[in-house]
Amino acid sequence: MLKGFREFVLKGNVVDLAVAVVIGAAFGAVITALVDSVLMPLISALVGSPNFDNFLLVTVNGNDIKFGVFLTALVNFLLIAAAVYFAVVLPLNKATAALKARRGLADEEEEIAEPDPQLALLEQIRDEIKSLR
Repeated sequence: MLKGFREFVLKGNVVDLAVAVVIGAAFGAVITALVDSVLMPLISALVGSPNFDNFLLVTVNGNDIKFGVFLTALVNFLLIAAAVYFAVVLPLNKATAALKARRGLADEEEEIAEPDPQLALLEQIRDEIKSLR
């Protein structure tokens, strides 16, 4: 039983997942710092408030309906998405395109890998078995 657990834990995908979670948490802290320390103060300078929590505050039968809290969360989400796109996705896409261009592989002219001969043989065997039925 412990041998099976050890094999499960030492599988590559479990270790890769653990590394991804740790790196993701660290990267999340970087993005949160960017949004909280740079982007939100810029919005605060333009709008006059660091958040929209008191915007569209409606009281119905003594209960506060806070549309501004939702608006703040939505703006934070959009800022985080923009920060990830412009700081990670866009530069990574440009670097990948530059690397492909440097290697002489244009997007439309990518080399098609030759199929594995063993895979081709297995496909032929499968087709022959199907034709026998």
